[in-house]
Amino acid sequence: MQYKKLGRTDISVSSLCLGSMTWGTQNSEAEGHGQIDIALEHGVNFIDTAEMYPTTPLGQETQGSTEEIIGSWIAKTGRRDDVIIATKVVGGGSNAVRGRDAADISPDTIREAVEGSLKRLQTDYIDLYQFHWPNRGSYHFRKYWTFDPSGQNRHETRDHMTECLRTLGELVSEGKIRHFGTSNESCWGVSQFLEIAEAEGLPRMISIQNEYSLLCRIYDLDLAELSINEDVGLLAFSPLAAGILTGKYQGDVTPVGSRRTFSSNLGGRLTEYAYPAVDAYLAVAKKHGLDPSQMALAFCTARPFMASVIFGATTNEQLENSLKAGDVTLSDEVMTDIQAVHREHPMPI
Repeated sequence: MQYKKLGRTDISVSSLCLGSMTWGTQNSEAEGHGQIDIALEHGVNFIDTAEMYPTTPLGQETQGSTEEIIGSWIAKTGRRDDVIIATKVVGGGSNAVRGRDAADISPDTIREAVEGSLKRLQTDYIDLYQFHWPNRGSYHFRKYWTFDPSGQNRHETRDHMTECLRTLGELVSEGKIRHFGTSNESCWGVSQFLEIAEAEGLPRMISIQNEYSLLCRIYDLDLAELSINEDVGLLAFSPLAAGILTGKYQGDVTPVGSRRTFSSNLGGRLTEYAYPAVDAYLAVAKKHGLDPSQMALAFCTARPFMASVIFGATTNEQLENSLKAGDVTLSDEVMTDIQAVHREHPMPI
């Protein structure tokens, strides 16, 4: 397992990060605890969660359960210092969380959400606190076809960012969070956070959690350059494209208990264009004697802007298989073949 510094901090995280959004619905508390134990045995020291998890399926009655499962593991094992924990505050007009509908991110909701997460996680501090979505909306989750920022008010957005960063600064001073990151953000949004933080002496963003995989490489276009030059690493989610890159959905099938059981098109990812693209990537893996999932994960970990790759599993077999990607290095020949497929299928989901 390789490790990288998060931003300009002294925190080193494993190249693979254990995702947890199935814990509390598809996975029980005992299974979640078992996954943490297995991941740590393989060198993983990083766990990602959110106040709204689990999401498969998403429901008000289960929100917060994932953090509670992590918290009960901490209480049972006493191994808080062995893990870097990242969680998120919901924003952008999400479903009811913390007893209200469409709760935008604000100084008040940040404080309320932090207190809730600390209680559920049974810890005194959060290593990485992230904004789940920007209030102004974003082009993520297949919204790039309709995203229109022309109605935004730049001054209101910057004022909001400043207020939130000041609140985060207070929480850092209070010892409740260590660092700040964001998620589902744009290049402009990240650059504004960085500019304001520098001008105001406020906490500097150290990471951005956006979708990235062989099938979704929007990050390459502009955020990659920002990541490298500003030391804001990517925490890639859905590196297996919700399981599509494993090949288990080829032929338009729905395996029993799979994520597609809860989401027929896997959040808009499973399109008619995805199947031929996956066939091509499966052929590359077969040609080079690679496991498709491990190849997909190893591709992500090799990207120069990557801080850590967040993956999840519903079975220990899936977990063990994905963890092996931490020891996989793709040859130049594999990378050349991958690039050829990308040119043929540049935006299949």
